[in-house]
Amino acid sequence: MAPPPSPRSFGILGSGSVGQVLASGLKAHGYEVRVGTRSPGKLADWSAKSGIAAAAFSEVAAWADAAVLAVAGRVAAEAIGLAGPANLRAKLVIDVTNPIAEGPPKDGVLRFFTGPNESLMERLQTDYPDIHFVKAFNSVGTALMVNPKLPGGKPTMFYCGNDSAAKAAVARVIDQFGWAGEDMGTATAAGPIEALCQLWCIPGFLKNDWVHAFQMVRPGSR
Repeated sequence: MAPPPSPRSFGILGSGSVGQVLASGLKAHGYEVRVGTRSPGKLADWSAKSGIAAAAFSEVAAWADAAVLAVAGRVAAEAIGLAGPANLRAKLVIDVTNPIAEGPPKDGVLRFFTGPNESLMERLQTDYPDIHFVKAFNSVGTALMVNPKLPGGKPTMFYCGNDSAAKAAVARVIDQFGWAGEDMGTATAAGPIEALCQLWCIPGFLKNDWVHAFQMVRPGSR
C-alpha cells in the first residue's frame, strides 16, 4: 500500500529541539502537527506557545497521515515500538536520525554504531517493511533546518527511500522548507547520507562552527 501522496498531518516522534523545530516548520507551512513524547506534560509551555499539541507516541502515530522520526539514533527502534508499527503501517516516516554511538568524537569525528556498509535506516526498513522510511534532514543543525537563508543560495538536502510516492511527499516538504532536494535513490543510500552528519559536525567540534550546510553545485548552476 502506498502512503498518502500529500500528507495533511504529521506526527513528530520525539520532543527534543529537532522535533520542535520541524514541528513548528511544518505547522508554518500549513500542516496539522502533533508531537509524540513520553511525558506530554513537560511540553505544556511549549505547546501553549506553539499551538502544537503533545500526546503519547502511539496516539500521535495513529492520528497522523505521516510521521517524523526525530529521536536519538540509539532509541530509534524503541520509538517505533512505542508509536506502534501498526499505527505507522503504509505511512511515510521521515527519518532524521543518525546512528551516533555513545562517547565523545575523535579529532572531531563522531563514532557510529553501524558498520561501513550499512545504515540505521536500512535496519529500520528491514525490521519494519510496511513503513515507508525516507532519510532526510539529518545533515544540518536546527538553526538552518527550516527556511535557511545563506548567501550562496539554496543549500542541498539529500534524501533517499524505497517508495517513490513517499519520496515525492518529502521532496515537497524539502522545497517548502527552502531547500534544493537531491534524490539519492533507494534506502541503500542512507549510509552515505547518514555519514554526512559526521562530516557536518567536524567544523562544529573543531572550530565551534555549527551554522553551515551542504550544496550540490553543477556546471551552470550559479
